[in-house]
Amino acid sequence: MTATDVDAPRLDPYFATKAAGIAGLAFEDLSDPSALTRFQAYLADDDTWALPGDVVVEEHRVPGSELITVRTYAPEGAAGTPLVWMHGGGFAFGDLDALEAHMVSAEVAHRARTVVVSVDYRLASEEVRFPAPVDDVIDAWRWSAERYGRAPALGGASAGAALAVSAALRLRHTGGEAAAALLLAYPFLHFPNPAPDAAVLEALAVFPPLLRLDAAMVERLVAGYVGRISDVPRDAMPGSAPLDGLPPVHLVASEIDDLRSSADLFARQLAESDVTVTAYLAKGMPHGHLNRVPTVPGVSETLDFLAAALRGSATPTPQSTESGEHA
Repeated sequence: MTATDVDAPRLDPYFATKAAGIAGLAFEDLSDPSALTRFQAYLADDDTWALPGDVVVEEHRVPGSELITVRTYAPEGAAGTPLVWMHGGGFAFGDLDALEAHMVSAEVAHRARTVVVSVDYRLASEEVRFPAPVDDVIDAWRWSAERYGRAPALGGASAGAALAVSAALRLRHTGGEAAAALLLAYPFLHFPNPAPDAAVLEALAVFPPLLRLDAAMVERLVAGYVGRISDVPRDAMPGSAPLDGLPPVHLVASEIDDLRSSADLFARQLAESDVTVTAYLAKGMPHGHLNRVPTVPGVSETLDFLAAALRGSATPTPQSTESGEHA
């Protein structure tokens, strides 16, 4: 075995086995009941997850540009920096019950001993475009800051990470109180997405087309969010925005992910802009791995990294995710 073989990115065996069951599936295949059953088996985990017993969950209606719902997760003795969290879903999908919203919020609240506020922002549609979801995030952040008496952090996964950065940029522009930090999981920040590394593309080949975030899919998602693919506002896909003055960033990249290149580039851009960045490469993990239960390999480690960021125990390093390790 060569050094190149050892260093090549490899999908975690759990996900590789899951992916083998849906090899070749495309979106149009899901109208076939047998194909849909295979896809549902891919999405299901072997274990179940239960809400930590010390976390109290409440729903609130937050006024602003629109009346939106937030869900708060408060562990007993919560004392750390609050976090306002946004699920992913390509700007158009997802809800507060998805694991990436509900499980992540509860687990980070429990592990960091702090309050997490999960935001049911408006999803992109023919009637909803940028900046409406960012407006919702700002409203939720300001509501949280008033409720908990301190500036919360902003965070999110995939498209939710873009919303978090966009909101942080707007807070910086308005000159008021800034977000305490940014916590980003496998973020979707650039359009066009930077070309993935050849070794990552080789590892991604086990996934069928319906699970890939290739150039065509990224274009469709951006068009749905912004309403066009030309003259895309910098604050919509904030990898192209000026980044100076952002709060400290804690960044997770999934190793086997079409969007890993976006996370890697963003870490370099942050360092160039003199923004403190702590980068963590989730080895063997695909995009969206926080939609899995914590007993799945790699998921708990990512949750620990996010919780450590809120506790202030993640060591900042100005480096890209290529060399970032769990602090």
